[in-house]
Amino acid sequence: MQRTEWDVIIVGGGSAGLSAALMLGRSRRRVLVVDGGEPRNRFSAHMHGVLGHDHSSPLDLLAAGRAELTRYDDVSVESGTVTSATQLDTDAIGFEVVLESGDRHTTRRLLVATGLRDELPDIPGLTDQWGRNAALCPYCDGWEVRDRRIAVIATDAANTHQAQLMRQLSPQVTFYSQGVALPDAAHAELEARGIAVESRTVVEVMGDEAGGLRGIRLDDGTEHEADSIFVAPIAVPNDHLLRELRARAMRQSGADWVLVDASGRTNVRGLWAAGNIATAKSSVPVAMAAGNLAGSDINADLVEEDIREAVAAWQRPDG
Repeated sequence: MQRTEWDVIIVGGGSAGLSAALMLGRSRRRVLVVDGGEPRNRFSAHMHGVLGHDHSSPLDLLAAGRAELTRYDDVSVESGTVTSATQLDTDAIGFEVVLESGDRHTTRRLLVATGLRDELPDIPGLTDQWGRNAALCPYCDGWEVRDRRIAVIATDAANTHQAQLMRQLSPQVTFYSQGVALPDAAHAELEARGIAVESRTVVEVMGDEAGGLRGIRLDDGTEHEADSIFVAPIAVPNDHLLRELRARAMRQSGADWVLVDASGRTNVRGLWAAGNIATAKSSVPVAMAAGNLAGSDINADLVEEDIREAVAAWQRPDG
């Protein structure tokens, strides 16, 4: 069993976690990144809307980020899972982190960037298409299916906005309400822009032998052809460490989301959170920016602590 002390431990090696590690490494902080290897966008072959990396692999981006960190001697990236984190019972700010391997690490500051998981509607065949022919974000994946047959499967009345965004990209959009009651105004807005509204329930997403999308089947056996599906899954933050440490959260959109300031600080001293764990709307560029801000804020906080300790030592008679 290994035990090591760090300035900062970052749990999660996605866009937010690696960006924070880069900032901290450039400030000569001793940093450990522990990465479970399951980023939210791992199901997608390409990411879009990322300046300089449009239509490139999200996993390639993370591999490049890891490679960049190797030039900073004090940054280590380790594959693994953190099972628990506790605050140290001392006057100083600090945490103990335990890995699934049994290794224990102590750290002055902790950043949790473990992202979220998407819980899809329980429709047979949908999971098989997720990240390929079924997606969430019109900005991330809409352009690639412009002018094609789009099925928007509702999980909430707010999904009409998703359908309206897709109507900007294709005249062939069908909104499947799945029993969700739509306000009269929302229904009128869909019809006004030529978006078909289907009240029958989608019971299956049908793939072809090559793994592509063939269409969808309704509860009366009717089959509709479709080239792409857009759906809004329930976003569930991977926040068990934050809950263990009693970070304050607020209920929004069916989940408890940790409350952070503009730099990712939580209400727990020494604890930060960044990326999709703090908001479901965090795209790759937004997550990178959040990690950047958190990394620089953590370093500034450590500098303030270093100053206090240096002054206290300097003022001691034997200092």
